[in-house]
Amino acid sequence: MVKKELSTEELLDMMGEDMFQLWSDVNRFIDKNYDTKIYWDRNEKKGEYELKYQRGGRTLCSLYPKGEGLVILIIFGQKEREKFESARQDFSKTANVLYDLARQYHDGKWLYFDLTDFEAVEDAKKMLLIKRKPNKKRA
Repeated sequence: MVKKELSTEELLDMMGEDMFQLWSDVNRFIDKNYDTKIYWDRNEKKGEYELKYQRGGRTLCSLYPKGEGLVILIIFGQKEREKFESARQDFSKTANVLYDLARQYHDGKWLYFDLTDFEAVEDAKKMLLIKRKPNKKRA
């Protein structure tokens, strides 16, 4: 675990202003819709940071801020895969291709999704809604 979370200034320096806007949008969505605990971690070998959102010991998603980039990891179990597959038409072509290419492990399908623009962020939000229903009142 990281002893301190990254500051806004550190994230801006790392990601750049455009990616930081996407980062902020995703974080606001999660904060607005889910009661979660957040955990910062760092892979010392790769120099990567991870912000993990958890509730009740289960991970909702993980965000990876990178130099001029942002990646989200969402793991879909069988029920979530079925929900996604029945709603494929609601997602962009890119999201569908990434879903199809995602590796299937024993514990689920691991979707690493580059958030490069607001369309990708909207796809990620819809995936989070599949992963778990919001537990906060939406404003």
